[in-house]
Amino acid sequence: MQYDVLIIGAGSAGLSAALTLGRCLRRVLVADGGRPRNEASPGVHGFLTRDGIQPAELLRLGHEQLQQYDSVEVQCLEIENITQEGRGFRATGVGTADDLPVTVTARRVLLATGVADILPPLPGFRELWGRGVLHCPYCHGWEVRGQPLAVYGRGRIVTGLALLVSRWSPDVVVVTDGPGHLSPNARRRLRRQKIRIVEEQVVRLVGTESNDLRCVQFADGSELERTALFLHAPQHQRSDLAEKVGARHTSKGAVWVDSSMQTSIPGLYAAGDTTPGTQQALLAAAAGNKAAIVINEGLTREECPR
Repeated sequence: MQYDVLIIGAGSAGLSAALTLGRCLRRVLVADGGRPRNEASPGVHGFLTRDGIQPAELLRLGHEQLQQYDSVEVQCLEIENITQEGRGFRATGVGTADDLPVTVTARRVLLATGVADILPPLPGFRELWGRGVLHCPYCHGWEVRGQPLAVYGRGRIVTGLALLVSRWSPDVVVVTDGPGHLSPNARRRLRRQKIRIVEEQVVRLVGTESNDLRCVQFADGSELERTALFLHAPQHQRSDLAEKVGARHTSKGAVWVDSSMQTSIPGLYAAGDTTPGTQQALLAAAAGNKAAIVINEGLTREECPR
């Protein structure tokens, strides 16, 4: 096999896995498919020793620290297909810089391709994403603490998120963009926390020059001035490689993995936002590290049979 491990994705999970495997003297290829999900955010928060670092700078440091490991290569590649070949895999794709075809063989493959957020198709959501429109209070709540906040959504999802966001601000308004489908108990819980509910249809979000949120505009012409809006956006896999190779997915569309980070396809692993669970850069990096250790130990058992 050309490589011990092919890592597809060069975010926190992929680079962390490459670092650990490089330190194990494994021959590794990292296929960097392009921009990260959090590129619009002004900072990565909750990442020990790197709190507030810009996403691009965090990745730059990751690439820089890989350079001393001669067995690790990073290439700008878009992997399009993976097929099992013997006890390993063959991957094909193109170079993103020259559009030339590429074929790679590897004993193991780690998917760290991440997810993409599906934002409401209303003016302002995409434009303000990462600054005025936020997905995670653990990542961004401290930066907007004590300020007037909105939480967008319906049903149980918006109820839980609004109650969570109220930890950071006493002024939270739920915006349901039409009927909220909230149970009597949900309304009671929100009311107890002094969280107001607005069920008027949303027309657009209006931002500032710095892409912070200024207000939510409704169909009746009214406006709700807010500093930021949180939502749990639906997501889809950024890559369909796992689906193409027949790997199992959860009911929510995440790539299923066992306790060893292995998918339902032997030798194919996944880590980071691609898999189920809480999504944070630090947790993705930890998952990449764990996957690398499991992969290295599996390869070692093959090389050192009983």
